[in-house]
Amino acid sequence: MIANLFKLGILVQPQHNKTPNKFADEIRFFRRWIKNPKATGGIVPTGSALAKSMASFVDPNSTAPVLELGPGTGVITKAILATGLAQSQLTCLEFSEEFIEPLKLLFPEINVVQGDAFNLETSFPSDTTEKFGAVISALPLLNFPIELRQKFITDLLDLMVPNAPIVQFSYGRKSPIPRNDALYSTKAHDWVVKNIPPARVWVYRRTA
Repeated sequence: MIANLFKLGILVQPQHNKTPNKFADEIRFFRRWIKNPKATGGIVPTGSALAKSMASFVDPNSTAPVLELGPGTGVITKAILATGLAQSQLTCLEFSEEFIEPLKLLFPEINVVQGDAFNLETSFPSDTTEKFGAVISALPLLNFPIELRQKFITDLLDLMVPNAPIVQFSYGRKSPIPRNDALYSTKAHDWVVKNIPPARVWVYRRTA
């Protein structure tokens, strides 16, 4: 099937400015999309411009750890670490088993956890007292029911320090999480037209 997509021009062979590793990441990501499009969301990894926009909300001087949801091939992970955040301060929660080992090889000091972001209690011990200073999420939220998205954000807020941002991108122009001003604020950030497809960055914080 992938060979046919090359013929149709949906996928292109690597050019001189595309490293073999990056091309391999795209193929692995695309194969994952074929297996489970609902869980993967897109046919290619997040673009560097979108990753940089999302990572800009990370404070590398904070002592609070950062949680990344759905790191995939690690594009946003690299952008997060480029802010100066230490690998030891970053936890990556990834659902797809095939991305786990490559992430551990690329980032040996990061805490890579295989788990379901919509069922956080199974991934993080209930007696954990340390709170996250930011959450960076690449989950395809629009593929899931509204009720699940609402539970997703309220569960996350319970794991975070006061006023910490939940950063999420979406290919739609509307917030992927329904507004609830009593519980959290909703703010549109960048509209990244360089991404394929263009994407909006959204930021959520618990209401004081």
